[in-house]
Amino acid sequence: MDIFNVIALFGGLAMFLYGMRLMSDSLKENSSGALKRVMERVTDNVFKAFLVGLLITALIQSSTATIVITAGLVGAGILSLRQSLGIIIGANVGTTVTGQIIRLLDLDASGNSFLRFLQPSTLAPIALIVGIVLIMGHFFKNSRSIGNIAIGFGILFSGLLNMTGAVNTLTQSGMIERLFTNLSDSPVIGYITGAGVAFVLQSSSATIGILQAISATGLLQFKSIYAIIVGIYLGDCVTTAIVCYIGSKPDAKRVGIVNILFNLGKTVLVLVVVTIVHHLGLLDGLWNTTVNSGIIANTNTIFNLGCALVLLPVMKVFENLSRKIVKDAPVEESKYKSVIDALNPVFFNTPAIALQSCYNLLCTQFAAARSNIQKSFRLLEKYDADLHAEILREEDEIDSMTDYASKYMINFLPHLRNQYHVSIMDQYYKVTSEFEHLGDHAVNIADHAKTLNTSNTVLSAAAQSELAVLKGAIHEILDESELTFLKRDIEAAGRIEPLVQVIADLTTVLKRNHLKRMSTGECNAFADSVYSDLLNEFRRISSVCSNIGIATMVRVYPELADHEHLYFDRLHSGDNAAFNEAYNRVRDHYFAQMSTETSLVKSSLLSDEAMTSDLEASIQ
Repeated sequence: MDIFNVIALFGGLAMFLYGMRLMSDSLKENSSGALKRVMERVTDNVFKAFLVGLLITALIQSSTATIVITAGLVGAGILSLRQSLGIIIGANVGTTVTGQIIRLLDLDASGNSFLRFLQPSTLAPIALIVGIVLIMGHFFKNSRSIGNIAIGFGILFSGLLNMTGAVNTLTQSGMIERLFTNLSDSPVIGYITGAGVAFVLQSSSATIGILQAISATGLLQFKSIYAIIVGIYLGDCVTTAIVCYIGSKPDAKRVGIVNILFNLGKTVLVLVVVTIVHHLGLLDGLWNTTVNSGIIANTNTIFNLGCALVLLPVMKVFENLSRKIVKDAPVEESKYKSVIDALNPVFFNTPAIALQSCYNLLCTQFAAARSNIQKSFRLLEKYDADLHAEILREEDEIDSMTDYASKYMINFLPHLRNQYHVSIMDQYYKVTSEFEHLGDHAVNIADHAKTLNTSNTVLSAAAQSELAVLKGAIHEILDESELTFLKRDIEAAGRIEPLVQVIADLTTVLKRNHLKRMSTGECNAFADSVYSDLLNEFRRISSVCSNIGIATMVRVYPELADHEHLYFDRLHSGDNAAFNEAYNRVRDHYFAQMSTETSLVKSSLLSDEAMTSDLEASIQ
């Protein structure tokens, strides 16, 4: 045995594992959104769920990924534990597809040019060539990701070929022969070996692939490998269960437990059936047969498919056992529990799902903050202690959503490799604090309304009419901010800045008018500080909306990132004709409203004075 052969063996193993990981990650990255939509449509029909699990796993080449995604959807309440059962079984069968692809090693292409193209020695360089052309060419939107899939495929087969060559050389030492002779004498050791290797590699497909590469030595017999194959099932599912268990809700943890119970049941079933059939003499033709890559792939598929058909009808038993093993957690009282639960770490390797969960929570957070602002405006018109308490309770929920979202996004960021996803995450992280600020301003307005009520201070009719105009502008800028974030509407983002400037102008005029009214005694002097604070809160709300628009603009136009505030300062400087036109239009609209409101108030005051004079005259 030569040390260089050992190095070649482990080098081939490294290439094989990296190729599988690259291919799987790229497939998940490009299809995770579609996978989520497909899995959400799964009904209580366990056979339909089985097919979904099988097809998804065959596509992304990872039963672990399929089951982890399923656990996340169960934890988020999108799927029930019952619906996940068929997917779990389908995922275990779907993972056998990798072995069927690797069996191309045994393809005899002598004298047939077409079959030579299907051999790994030809497929590997072709896949690598296609992959690098797609990556360097940038021919279409997902060119780089599809190129990574092809590169991963090519590296996988290159590593497999290196392993096969190294193992063939090591065969001369006699070590491999002695190892598998011992395993054939002790199925228990073979079972433990398969479980241990699969646990370390975190992939049943990779472990089966290694076994297929070793079969090229011609030293493996069926009696020495069937227990190893069964052991691989357990080792792989333990890793999956651990991932499902960390930081998950009870039902998500149960998905991992059900997978372990299913694979334990599969283990017992296979070992019992193989032992009985062997003692009946029905395996005599196969027992001592030298196996190749194809026989290993077929054995793996038959074991999984046969066990799926037998155990599928009794999966409810595994579900009930999982409920006894994992107890329900104390019920959490929260209006927004479902969107918070959707922020599940198991989605970190499927960015489209994780980002969608963040988006859903942020939309909910914005809606809650905006609703609180509207409620606080009602308190200014007529104070209601119950409504004030409702605003404070909602603010606690908004703060809680902010904490969950911020922590989730910080933990999620290291898992992002696609720059497009990074830009989305950057925008989401910025706006979550802005949405929290909206909620804070709503609470501040509500507190000012309480202060006015406690002191029996009433704003003058003129002050209230002018505030009504300002509140209309706030409603409009919130409309534009909602459209900007929800639809990533750049035109709506462009309409925010003119409104910001107009709201600043309105607050300046309202302060000046308020001072004039105080000088004539029309406005209560005690209300001065509260009224000024209210105007500041309205102006801060517009600033928050401006930041929401800026975050969206930077996501669409990354080149603004380094000088975003300079760009928006220039807009307000008066040098931009489009901005000036929009600003003048909005300003005319709201200042015309304010003039109308002022006239109506004056008319009302004159009418009241006239009525008072008539009443005094009639009394005299």
